[in-house]
Amino acid sequence: MRMIFIFSGVISIFFAVSGCTQELQNKVSRSIQNWTGTDGVLDVISDGKVMYRFIKIDKISTAQATGDRETPRPYRYGYGVLDINQNFIQDENERKIYFEFSDFSTSYVFYENPGIVSR
Repeated sequence: MRMIFIFSGVISIFFAVSGCTQELQNKVSRSIQNWTGTDGVLDVISDGKVMYRFIKIDKISTAQATGDRETPRPYRYGYGVLDINQNFIQDENERKIYFEFSDFSTSYVFYENPGIVSR
């Protein structure tokens, strides 16, 4: 019975999204990814070198204007573990923190953790 319920839900979502505009489909896709989360890594780069690495990021969000919820602000934010020694694993002295970065002035790469452990 549960399988029938899940299958009918997936079919309903498929038909609902197929009639939407591309922009709305992108928004739905982003919200589903944000809901499911990922094991993301954010590298902040300067002069060709990784200056900061954040790991265990569930999602990165774009700030929205207070009065106009449709207008994005020029920065992104999230929560992640500051990987001080940049080895892709959370060490004893590393904790989860809040971070922000500018869309205009910050060079960054956001990707799924490849599972590499470097000591």
